[in-house]
Amino acid sequence: MPTLPEHCCPRCGGAFHCGARDAEPCPCTGLTLDAALQQRLRERFVGCLCLHCLHALAGGAALDADTRSAWP
Repeated sequence: MPTLPEHCCPRCGGAFHCGARDAEPCPCTGLTLDAALQQRLRERFVGCLCLHCLHALAGGAALDADTRSAWP
């Protein structure tokens, strides 16, 4: 099985696989982000964020991650 391409989350710097072009829906499609947050994300970041960061942002976390606690 080929290795999945890795992406780097622009918020936390962690590696992740973006599933936007996979045959199955990407897990991020199950998240609900309000229109204001979506706009702020488009203004602040280029590309996809990891699922961990998207969950955190949906829960009210700040746009800038504290990378000391995001990844070991």
